[in-house]
Amino acid sequence: MKKTLIKNVSGIAAILFLAFTRLLPHPPNVSPIAAIALFSGSFIGGFSAFGIPLLIMFISDLFLGLHATIPFVYASFVIITLFGFFLKKRDKFRYYIIASLSSSLLFFLITNFGVWLMYSMYPKNMNGLLLCYTMGIPFFRNAILGDLCYIIGTFYGIKLIAIISKRFHSKMFLK
Repeated sequence: MKKTLIKNVSGIAAILFLAFTRLLPHPPNVSPIAAIALFSGSFIGGFSAFGIPLLIMFISDLFLGLHATIPFVYASFVIITLFGFFLKKRDKFRYYIIASLSSSLLFFLITNFGVWLMYSMYPKNMNGLLLCYTMGIPFFRNAILGDLCYIIGTFYGIKLIAIISKRFHSKMFLK
């Protein structure tokens, strides 16, 4: 019971901390939401796993600004949450790396398609779409680095919290 409580409190604390960092100044596309989506899918599971990253996005978008590509951004995080379900039984570093890189790529492909489709910055033909993806490469680099840091930090941060709390509780009961 105590182990489950510690795990749940640690998970909720991690999600709240990550959600708060979305409102802090950060480079473009360096955001904790992919980590929250993966973690929600892996840690929470069920239907509520999808609601957590979407709710955090919606609340933070109210502060940061709403835009025409929201459906594409939110759809990408729904799919990234599904990736988290895949991680539930695959607790290895390489799977975190694969999920992180896959999340970054998926977000890049879906959201840049949304930019091309919803805005008039690029011609509505194959050359315009390729130009849109080309112009998004600097943001893609940021997303890869940000996602790797947030995702690895989140999953291994929770493991570290579990180890520390286990040692703390074992010392408390030995006295």
